[in-house]
Amino acid sequence: MGVAKEIVPILREFGRDPDPIIRAAGLDPLLFEDGANVIPHTALGRLLALSVARTHCPHFGLLVGQRATILSLGMVGRLMQHSDTVGDAMRALVSYLSIQDRGAVPSLTISDDVALFSFSVYQPQTESADQISDGFLAVTVNALRTLCGSDWNPIEVLLPRAAPKDLEPLRRHFRAPVRFNHETAVIVFPTRDLDRPVAGADPILRAMLEERIQQMKGASDSAFSDDIRRLLRTRMTRQRCSAEDIAEQLMMHRRTLNRRLKGSGMGYRAINNEIRFEIARQLLVDTEVPLGEIAAALGYSEASAFTRAFRRWSGETPTAWRINGRHV
Repeated sequence: MGVAKEIVPILREFGRDPDPIIRAAGLDPLLFEDGANVIPHTALGRLLALSVARTHCPHFGLLVGQRATILSLGMVGRLMQHSDTVGDAMRALVSYLSIQDRGAVPSLTISDDVALFSFSVYQPQTESADQISDGFLAVTVNALRTLCGSDWNPIEVLLPRAAPKDLEPLRRHFRAPVRFNHETAVIVFPTRDLDRPVAGADPILRAMLEERIQQMKGASDSAFSDDIRRLLRTRMTRQRCSAEDIAEQLMMHRRTLNRRLKGSGMGYRAINNEIRFEIARQLLVDTEVPLGEIAAALGYSEASAFTRAFRRWSGETPTAWRINGRHV
């Protein structure tokens, strides 16, 4: 449950009874009494969509993440608190978030003097990807302020959504410029912050937490095809993603990649198209990125090729999907 547990008190702050809204999302309200419980990612998306509709608050996801703390990240948050440095803590978040959240994938990259922490929702058909991204970036900023000090601020925050009418809630929480219509959700901050030591870190407790998390990660490991989806979701818009490229990154032969995917019932091309379709849907509905830029980001040399592919996937043109999605 983690951060999602904060949905209940936020709904109450708006004067709404959480139980009927939770049931309408197909969930049992009793699940929210224990942060260790598990809910489907698609159900979380439905619940956030209903919460936005019932409260008339377009930044509901931000409020959820804003209320959450580093401890809302469960055992991973505890490990972050006992890491040697902020960089170790952020790498732990990237490596182990999957034991808590199987529907999204984080990454940390370094570009000269700036670090970029990104977060992408990758499960198909998840509603409210923008709310989920807002919320997770909000709690990640809270976690960084716990590690670096309450006065810590990012350089800027990038969001995969169109700019809302009211920017103040986002600016107030992030305390940094917020830019929109980006391909993924990103927190940009100085690389030097990764070298900051974490005050009060206990190496013995860290070792115990790492051992326990490794056990949990091994017990909950997803199918190989799901690992490929996660890899593609973080790289699709930034790097080449042919089967040969992915096999090389995994240090295996292309034939080995195909054989392992065959065992899971899906080929590489089908998974690649699934992730392309997922990214395209999100960018079409949540952002105002032009079709030509979306096509280029997904590896198409021409917008017409992207339009033909999108029509095969959905039965509609990208333009029709964008118009229809905006009116849902």
